[in-house]
Order: sequence, then structure tokens, then C-alpha cells
Amino acid sequence: MIRLQRLALPADATTRMTTHTGEIAGIPHQRRSAAARKMWSGDRTLRAVIRARLAEMAPGLERCMYCGDNQGSDVDHFEPLSRNPLRTFDWLNHLLACSICNSHYKRDRYPLAADGTPLLVDPTAEDPFDHIRLSLTVGAYAPLSDRGAATIEVCGLNRPVLTRGRLAARTAVERALRMWDRARTLGDPELADEMIVTVREQPFADVCQAMLRTVDRPGAADVLAPEILRLLRSSALRRRLLA
Repeated sequence: MIRLQRLALPADATTRMTTHTGEIAGIPHQRRSAAARKMWSGDRTLRAVIRARLAEMAPGLERCMYCGDNQGSDVDHFEPLSRNPLRTFDWLNHLLACSICNSHYKRDRYPLAADGTPLLVDPTAEDPFDHIRLSLTVGAYAPLSDRGAATIEVCGLNRPVLTRGRLAARTAVERALRMWDRARTLGDPELADEMIVTVREQPFADVCQAMLRTVDRPGAADVLAPEILRLLRSSALRRRLLA
């Protein structure tokens, strides 16, 4: 899970969402959830616009905003529709998720702290790395806060298939970085650009982001090979990978 920039929706979609929210607000409270769900499923055109914009925001090639592995297929309501139907058409409440994260892990779970504030981290509103830290040696997340712990548990971020995938992603990133360096040495900018695209579009974008942050931490040399540390400290490379 990495920090993502939320883009604006087209004006006509925003207007339609405001209209739907007003319609839901006019429905008696006990019937709002059912009405909101019917309204959401019935407006396919609007859902398509929302999904397309979320796909532009997603890491890699339209990857899930939670696990970063599978392709995002579902528009997830971050605060569940069943809990707050008035946020059914709230653009700030929509994330792109794969069916596994959406239907098997997060579902309608939305834990709250003792003071009533949400515990889950929204990657479009804050930096997940303020609450969770990825171990590059085992491919698993460790919590840095109560919110981080809740996010890891609810989203299943440490399920074995993901930890194995992150380790494989690290190997792929390191190989691409070495090829990038070699291409620059040989004066082959086309191959160098290809390696940047390879890194940026592969699954598990969180691995590369964690590597970029690790270089300035104590003990970085115990985690990353000297050659990789040198490359990740290169301002030319960092500009391309953080753009």
C-alpha cells in the first residue's frame, strides 16, 4: 500500500453524484441502505466513470490500492455503504480494489478507535508508510501505529501469497535497476527508459517505494546490496521512480 494522489472527477459526474446523495438523504433512515445500494448498482455509466478515474490513480497497471498485487476490478466504498449510505456517492470514499481484498478481506469491516475515529488507512488521503513499514527481507508489514495494525489485519496485507510476491518483486526491481545502470553506461536511453517502465508498472509498487525510503535509514547496508544502494541514491533514478 502506497500513497496515491486523488484526481478530480469530470464535472458532470460530480453533479450526478451530488444529485444521488441528495436523493438518498430524502429517504427515511431505515430504508437508506437498500435504496443507496439499488441506486449505486443502477447507475452503470457513473460507476464506469468512477472506476476509470480510479484506474488512473492506481499503482502500476490498475493494481488494487490495498494489496498492490491483483488488478483492481471493484470500486470499494472505503466507509461501507451499509454503515453510511450517504457516502455511497462520495468521491472521497471510493478506492479501486481487487475482488479478493474487497470481497474476502475488507468486506464491510470498518474498525473505529475508542474515540470513534476510523482506524483504517486511506492511501489517497495520507501516507500509509506513516503507519506501516515493509520489511524487504521477509516481504511482510509491521505496524507503526494502531491504525497500521488495523489496516494490516483488515486488508490481509501479510497473507502468504503477498509476502512471497513482494520478495519476488524485490528481485525483479533490483534486476531492472542493474539493467538501467548498464543501459546508461552503454549509451542506450531507450533500454534505460524501458527498465524504468518495467519497475513502475509491475505489481507491488510498495516494494520499490520501501527500497527508496530504506537507503537513508540506519542499517540500510544490511538490507540492500552496495550496488543497489548506490543506484537508489542516484538523483537521476529517484526523480524517475518518484515522479
